[in-house]
Amino acid sequence: MNDIGVRDAADVREVDVVVIGAGQAGLSSAYHLLRAGFEPDGDFVVLDHSPRPGGAWQFRWPSLTYGKVHGMHSLPGMELTGADPARPSSEVIAAYFASYEETFDLRVRRPVDVRAVREGEGGRLLVETSDGTWSTRALINATGTWDRPFWPHYPGQETFRGRQLHTAIYPGPEAFRGQRVIVVGGGASGTQHLMEIAPYAAATTWVTRRPPVYNEGPFDENLGRAAVALVDERVRAGLPPQSVVSVTGLPLNDAIRQARADGVLDRLPMFDRITPSGVEWDDGRRVDADVILWATGFRPAIEHLAPLKLRGPGGGIQAEDTRVVADPRIHLVGYGPSASTIGANRAGRAAVRDIKRLLAGAPVAV
Repeated sequence: MNDIGVRDAADVREVDVVVIGAGQAGLSSAYHLLRAGFEPDGDFVVLDHSPRPGGAWQFRWPSLTYGKVHGMHSLPGMELTGADPARPSSEVIAAYFASYEETFDLRVRRPVDVRAVREGEGGRLLVETSDGTWSTRALINATGTWDRPFWPHYPGQETFRGRQLHTAIYPGPEAFRGQRVIVVGGGASGTQHLMEIAPYAAATTWVTRRPPVYNEGPFDENLGRAAVALVDERVRAGLPPQSVVSVTGLPLNDAIRQARADGVLDRLPMFDRITPSGVEWDDGRRVDADVILWATGFRPAIEHLAPLKLRGPGGGIQAEDTRVVADPRIHLVGYGPSASTIGANRAGRAAVRDIKRLLAGAPVAV
C-alpha cells in the first residue's frame, strides 16, 4: 500500500481506488477494501449520487414492506436483524445501510454525480464528477441499474391520452383506484404490481412478450447457482447481462397461485400498438386503459464508462468474474451475475483481492 492519500490539489485528487456507488455492491467493496488495509478517504473513496444512504432501496415504493423482500442478504461484517416485516423496505434497508457506513467509518461522499471516466496519465484513470476530478489506479463500478429504467417503444405510444409510468416511479396500489390498468412485464415486479393493484383498480390487464415461466420447486442453492452461471456465461461472452430472475422463472407461491385462480395473472401476448385510448393487437383485439405501467426492468447504469470504449461487438462489457477483460484496472460489481445481494457481497471481496494484487505488481498495460 502506498501513502498517496487524497491530495489538496486544486483540480485533481489522487487515490488508489475509487468506488462508484454505495448500494449493496459498493458498500461490500468498501468493507473489503477496509479489511485489506486501505484507508477510507485516503487510499480509497466511495462516491454516491443518491441524497442519503440506502442505495436503490431508498426509492422503493412504500407498499414494498420488508416482509415482502425476498433474498435480501446482510452486508459483510454486520447482520441485519430484528427488522419489522411490516415496515417499508425503503426505511429498513436505508437505516441499515446508514448504520453500516457509520459503523465502519466508510465516509461515503454524497451527493456526487460521476459524469465520465477517462484515461489519465501514468496508467491512471480520471473520474470526472460534480465534486471535481479524481485520479485513481483502480476503479470499482457499483452503480447497479436503478437509474436506467428500460422503456420499450411501441407504435402510437406518444398518442396515449392516459398515464404511462415505470416501476422506477411506482407510487403504490392506491394511486390506481378505479382505473383501468395495463401492466407490461413478466418479471417479479410486474406480478407484484398486478397483485397489489387488482383490489383497487377497475380492471387490470397483464401483457408480456413471452409466456411466464413458473418455478414450482424451492429456489434452493443449486437452482440459484445454475441461474447465476447462465448470466455469467453471457457476461464472459461480452453480451449484455440478463437478470437472474429471467432464467429462474417466477416462484409459484401461495399468493401467485391465488392470483392465477382469481384471473389476475391471466396473461395476454404483447400488443402491437398503442392508441389514444389503450392498446390493440393485429388480430383485432383491443383493451381500453387509463394507465400503462411498464414493469420492463432496468439496464446497467454504465454510461459514464463510455469514454473508455469497453463495450464489445456483442453490446456488453466482457468481464471475467468482476474484472473487465479490456481493462483490468476496472471491476464491475453488482453487474450481471453479481447483481443479487449475496452475489454483490462475494463479488466485492473478489474484486478487492484482485485489485490488491494489481496494485502490488507491475504497472498495468492498457
